[in-house]
Order: sequence, then C-alpha cells, then structure tokens
Amino acid sequence: MDGSDYSNYAFDWYMKNAYHKGDHVIFVHCPEYHTVVQSPMVMADVTVLTDMWKEEEKRIKELLEKLGQQMKDHGIGGKVKSIGGSPGEVICQVAKDENAQLIVTGTRGMGKIRRTFLGSVSDYILHHAHVPVLVCRHKASL
Repeated sequence: MDGSDYSNYAFDWYMKNAYHKGDHVIFVHCPEYHTVVQSPMVMADVTVLTDMWKEEEKRIKELLEKLGQQMKDHGIGGKVKSIGGSPGEVICQVAKDENAQLIVTGTRGMGKIRRTFLGSVSDYILHHAHVPVLVCRHKASL
C-alpha cells in the first residue's frame, strides 16, 4: 500500500468482492528511499539530503498511521508493515512469512514495452508469489 489511487482501488475492490469477516489483512508498504538519494538536489548540499530524508520519513509515518486507521474504520483485523526493499520481493517474502492465502495488488497498467524495461511490481508478484495473486486494474489504467 503506497497511498496511490491504484492501491486504494485494490483495497476497495478487495473489501467489496473478496473480504470475509475474520480475514487477517496485512498492509505492506515498501518505502523506496533511493528516490530521495538519487535526487539532483543531493549533490548540492548534505543539509538538503537530510531535510529530504526527514520529510520522506514523516510522509511514510503519516501513511502508516492512515493505513492503520483504514483498518480500524473497516473493522479489519491485521497489521501494517513497512519494510524497505524492492516492493515485489518484499511483498512475496511477507506473504510467505505470514502464511498468506492471497496477495491483492493494484497496477498502473504501464503497457508491455514500458513494463519490460522498467519492471512492474504486480508482474514480479505474479511470477514469484507462492499463493494466488489478485491484480486489480484501476479504470484509469485501461
């Protein structure tokens, strides 16, 4: 869960179509700090990097709190995990470690060429997960 319209759509779809009372749900967020470190501003000043890092940590904390509240609001049992790393790999590993029965993910619908060169989290999960994967395609990506 990254707070995007795509991940929110996947959650909403799951709640309307696949959720069963008593399901134990795990929201997985994979912060990608490399976007902060690779910023052109990083070369300018270490203080800028530090400020950007703190801002990213604040954004992540707020997102995790929001996800926890989302679970409470829907009366869902489960937990929120934040684990750094490649999102596809992390999600597959968490699913394995937690004995998940299903992985639900969104997709941005990048298209075959772009997905081939850039990779796709949902594509990685589809090919590496040990459990069924439900990919929810947001109407904006069609």
